[in-house]
Amino acid sequence: MISVGARAVTGRRRERRRPKPIEVQFRTIVSPHQLNSRWGRRIYWTVLVTVVVGFTLIFVFPLYWMITGAMKTGEELAQMPPSLFPAHPTLDAFVEAWDLFDIGLLLRNTAYYAVGGWLFSMAVDVAAAYALSKLRPLFGNVVLGAMLATLMIPPMVVLIPTYVTIVDLNLLNNPWGLWFPAAANGFNIFLLKRFFDSIPRELVEAAQIDGAGALRVLWSVVLPVSRPILGVVSIFTIVNAFRDFVLPLLVMSESDKMTISVGLSQTAGAVTQNAIMGGLVIASIPTIIVFFLFQRHIMAGLTAGSIKG
Repeated sequence: MISVGARAVTGRRRERRRPKPIEVQFRTIVSPHQLNSRWGRRIYWTVLVTVVVGFTLIFVFPLYWMITGAMKTGEELAQMPPSLFPAHPTLDAFVEAWDLFDIGLLLRNTAYYAVGGWLFSMAVDVAAAYALSKLRPLFGNVVLGAMLATLMIPPMVVLIPTYVTIVDLNLLNNPWGLWFPAAANGFNIFLLKRFFDSIPRELVEAAQIDGAGALRVLWSVVLPVSRPILGVVSIFTIVNAFRDFVLPLLVMSESDKMTISVGLSQTAGAVTQNAIMGGLVIASIPTIIVFFLFQRHIMAGLTAGSIKG
């Protein structure tokens, strides 16, 4: 019989023999001790505030210069050195730009092209991503790799072949000339496929056991749980339609069919500089509104599907 005291001594020996947990330490430029000191905290916050304020000014200043330039008179806008603040702010340039550029028509055209391109793009990109993710066709990885390889090619390289194709199909001054190139987007397909890969296979198999076909599974199972990534792809497609310039310039040559970016550039030489600034501010409003309304969905959708679980 082993006494209680002997068992206690044996237990202590076993505890002493157990290896201590290894503490993982990350090597950084500044040690935690230095960072928690008084001067360390001051230097840290000084550097952080300087970097944040500096980058904010770099990105926001062009927008500020455009808005304040539209509020200045033509003489004040042309004076040297330029002033940071308008001496007598006025909104006349916005009214003048709206009438001279016919911005109402240009915005309607752009919205029409954006909505049509969004519908066509969602149909093509969602179908392609679903096929690559869940249907697993033959040579699917090769097709996906070829799509991703197109992202490494500068857009200007494929611009001429795209334009020649549009001309051969007789799609000049036709909305389909903008919708066809916007439909097949390798980046959107990659985002959608990554999210579809994170959907549990059991959901798809349960629907198939109940007799659902491929289209039924896509409509009833995959799309309802894919709203975050669908929202992100939709935002990217619409914003790209508003800011695209080169392809609409080549395809839509008639004045009553131009987009907002092309229409402003075509008549910019015949109006004052502050009117041009006013037109640019008005043209920027739709995309700025879209960003502020859906910025949370943009950040959430970019990381959606990156972690399974």
